[in-house]
Amino acid sequence: MDELKADICVIGAGSGGLSTAAGASQMGASVVLVEKGKMGGDCLNYGCIPSKALLAAGHAAKAIRDARRFGADAGEPRIDSKQVYAHVHETIAAIQPHDSVERFEGLGVTVIQAHARFTSPDAVEAGGRRIRARRFVVATGSSPSVPSIPGLDRIPYMTNETIFDGPELPGHLIVIGGGPIGIELAQAHRDLGARVTMLELAKILPHDDPELAALVRAELAADGVDIREGVTIRRVEQSATGVAAILESPDGEARVEGSHVLVATGRRANVEGLGLDEAGIAHSKKGIAVDRRLRTTNKRAFAIGDVAGGYQFTHLANYHAGIVLRNALFRLPAKVDTRCLPWVTFTRPELAQVGLTEDAARAAHGRIRVLRWSFHDNDRAQAERTTDGIVKAIITPRGRILGCGIVGPRAGELIQTWGLAIRQNLKIGAIAGMIAPYPTLGEVNKRAAGSFYTPMLFGERTRRLVRFLARFG
Repeated sequence: MDELKADICVIGAGSGGLSTAAGASQMGASVVLVEKGKMGGDCLNYGCIPSKALLAAGHAAKAIRDARRFGADAGEPRIDSKQVYAHVHETIAAIQPHDSVERFEGLGVTVIQAHARFTSPDAVEAGGRRIRARRFVVATGSSPSVPSIPGLDRIPYMTNETIFDGPELPGHLIVIGGGPIGIELAQAHRDLGARVTMLELAKILPHDDPELAALVRAELAADGVDIREGVTIRRVEQSATGVAAILESPDGEARVEGSHVLVATGRRANVEGLGLDEAGIAHSKKGIAVDRRLRTTNKRAFAIGDVAGGYQFTHLANYHAGIVLRNALFRLPAKVDTRCLPWVTFTRPELAQVGLTEDAARAAHGRIRVLRWSFHDNDRAQAERTTDGIVKAIITPRGRILGCGIVGPRAGELIQTWGLAIRQNLKIGAIAGMIAPYPTLGEVNKRAAGSFYTPMLFGERTRRLVRFLARFG
């Protein structure tokens, strides 16, 4: 068996693995990258990119329907399923070269397209070759988690890995799961003309601020998405229309029939088949155990991204790559800090959060202040008729920023101001004092921050001071 020696062996060519491999190679390290599936991983091929492309198609259709508000009535849009899916796959294809084998080999990375498995704490086998490395980075990501619903194994169902295949859009999509993936794909298909029924055991968007999640729920309902929360699915089965979900109800059973089922009930870490026990790497179904430096129980190995458990975001995996490079290449004790970690659900309106929610902040700090500013009071939002939404900032009584949530147009862009403020330990005055161009949506951040000072600036003490100073000309 051929043996390779490298400074770093990266297992998994998703976002985190690619960032690690590219960075290490460009800094002078010898790198072996092993990937058994598609380069780019879940985000490029099955997740972030295709879902945002499908959402863009849906938003375009919705814009046509709503154009009459601006005096441009185009009627009901005609949806061409083949063109919709072509747009999705063209978007993936446009990005693929950046994540390709050719690009990484051009960077000096040795790419092995095969399954990787640890055979000892210091060796991995893949594609008939043994790789010995000074450091290993496990970046194998996650896969859709499929619940144990009776009958599910006997009907055709989709996950995020198959829903973008087409060739025809669903007529009536039943979405099982009300997290970000389910919510985004529900709205995209509804905008593209499908009937959509969402079934959620608890509440939709359970990890988001309830006040903000309620605004997204209201918009989905207004769009015609049938949201059923707190339901238990007894079984699923084939029906004359395609598929059916049988639900528990006070009167016995309720039946929902549709053409397709999407399972969007979360994700599981990809830890199987990696030989982690042979490597001495502690793990569970939730992922690989790591410390704040992302070190595993094997001193040679790190784990990053979804497989490391916790939050499952592409941007977090990329951030993890930077932490690992500092530890592995420069022996700096860099640690993960998620205080400023943002997350976004790309619905219409978008929901974005960073830092602590109101409930978490009250639990951790006791006394807090909550600042709110409505998009209804933003002139740009009025001009574009996108006034549904708020900025909700969580502040200590002395002005330290603990978190922020935004529901509204481009919330994912607007939240970045608050993430930077938390990262740099800025107080609320830094945002209140910035000069925001007019008219922009970004003014909502300044106005929300400025409201921290409203009671003091426009209170009776200020009025008395102004009257006193006026006596002196």
